[in-house]
Amino acid sequence: MPELPEVQTTVNGINDNLPGLKILDVWTDYKSAHAMHKESIKNPKYFLKFKKEITGTKIIKAERRAKNILIHLSNRKTVLIHMKMTGHLMYGKYMLDKKSKTWKTTEKGPLEDPFNQFIHLVFTLNNKKHLVFSDVRKFAKVVLIDSSNLSRSPHLSHLGPEPLEKSFTASVLRQRLLLKPNGKIKQVLMEQTVIAGIGNIYSDEILFASGIHPLTQVKKLKPTDFKNIWKYTKKILKEGIDFKGDSLSDYRNIDGERGGFQYRHKAYRQTGKLCSKKDGGTIKRIVVGGRSGHFCPVHQKLR
Repeated sequence: MPELPEVQTTVNGINDNLPGLKILDVWTDYKSAHAMHKESIKNPKYFLKFKKEITGTKIIKAERRAKNILIHLSNRKTVLIHMKMTGHLMYGKYMLDKKSKTWKTTEKGPLEDPFNQFIHLVFTLNNKKHLVFSDVRKFAKVVLIDSSNLSRSPHLSHLGPEPLEKSFTASVLRQRLLLKPNGKIKQVLMEQTVIAGIGNIYSDEILFASGIHPLTQVKKLKPTDFKNIWKYTKKILKEGIDFKGDSLSDYRNIDGERGGFQYRHKAYRQTGKLCSKKDGGTIKRIVVGGRSGHFCPVHQKLR
């Protein structure tokens, strides 16, 4: 699932290319029997309302909240997109094949990547280009919210603080983690109500750098552990953004290009490799709360 750096990379791409453009039309083939009574574009009735309200509006800017993309429009509405497991937005020239009812890029280059061909949502823009959403597993969430009600929206109101904000100090991190004193540190780091935006990839990398076993209970952490987690949370998330996200799996930026953070993994999916700290350890994989955890048993000892 795209995490904070991937979502921020997408938001940066939108802000570099789309502000001021008008939405002329919206298309989707999302449809789910499970969404028939929900506020979701997978509900055909909701999508008709969604399309009516945003057609003719201009894109003002995009922001990120946790793992959500927020696209603010000129009618004081905000399109919220959660990319879930396999979704990513792209920007370019596309054409609908009426026979197959699929959208294909008319440009040569990264947009032709096989991972970019599962297009289920298309915004037609007034510069003859499109903002499209590729989502092979069709898990994504797309809703429309009044911009004035964002913080109170049930999609956002439960979220913890943003780890890259200046106000997110080491003291705040400690207070947040201790909300779950009996929890395993990897799971608590990924809990969006505790801290927003961290998932499987970056929790592994943060704990590797901090020298903390992913199964360690929060209440067993020392003051220096909290400081290290805070330091490496800031550092590694910023690196993820600098390298334009992690594309070990499906994620691509709005140009259809891969990010580069996957080449900097020290722990995540490095099972069987020698620890980069040269401590004699070999990276191991365990299951933590149903998710994979990767760590070095030498410098990340369980307490």
